[in-house]
Amino acid sequence: MFTPETLTFLRAMKRHNDREWFKARRDQYESVVKGPAIAFVERMADVLPSFAPEILASPRVSLYRVYRDTRFSADKSPLKTHIGMLFPWRGLPRHEGACFYVEVAPGRTLIAGGIYAPQPKQLRAVREHIAAHTPRFRAIVESRSFRTAFGGLQGDQLSRIPTGFPRDHPAGDYLRFKQFGTWREDPADFALSPRFFSEVVRRLRQLTPLVCFLNEPLVAQRDASPDRFFPQP
Repeated sequence: MFTPETLTFLRAMKRHNDREWFKARRDQYESVVKGPAIAFVERMADVLPSFAPEILASPRVSLYRVYRDTRFSADKSPLKTHIGMLFPWRGLPRHEGACFYVEVAPGRTLIAGGIYAPQPKQLRAVREHIAAHTPRFRAIVESRSFRTAFGGLQGDQLSRIPTGFPRDHPAGDYLRFKQFGTWREDPADFALSPRFFSEVVRRLRQLTPLVCFLNEPLVAQRDASPDRFFPQP
């Protein structure tokens, strides 16, 4: 679905990160970048129900707009120079649950899963869930297949176990995490491979137990306070 023209255009966007440059080439972007991404998401929508039925895949939900939000950023570059595809959990806010994420960029491809920036209440719920189900969590993130594919759990961490948990808790090494996820990077040309889609699906299957585990306490929060949540279509 992605072609050499996809990467050529993304690399040109990186060199010419300018609104006027992009406006003159918008049709080309739609053809060689956004079009293949839509096809990728639609194909993923056919596959995900077989192993992750609660994960959404639709162009309207999954694709990000090309323009960056620069209001609170020191970097005022207007364009995103990659194409990112988000696959969120049905019934949770788009960026407030564990999800899958796939990115094609000028210098890499990225396949990721987990929860990137949980709010304090969510973070506490996830940590309590890990503390209460430590053997099951360890079985997921310490399995041979998980470590071979992704190297283990990744994300920013505290320097010590957070307040409210015993210092000698058996899950202490994981309770220090502030993000819960993992990712795998490959060269950009991997997106052009005939096996790219099947390999993404294989890795998302490996990420599914982690994403499901992380969303269990968040779904419980949603069910306890339904007025706070706005289900995805």
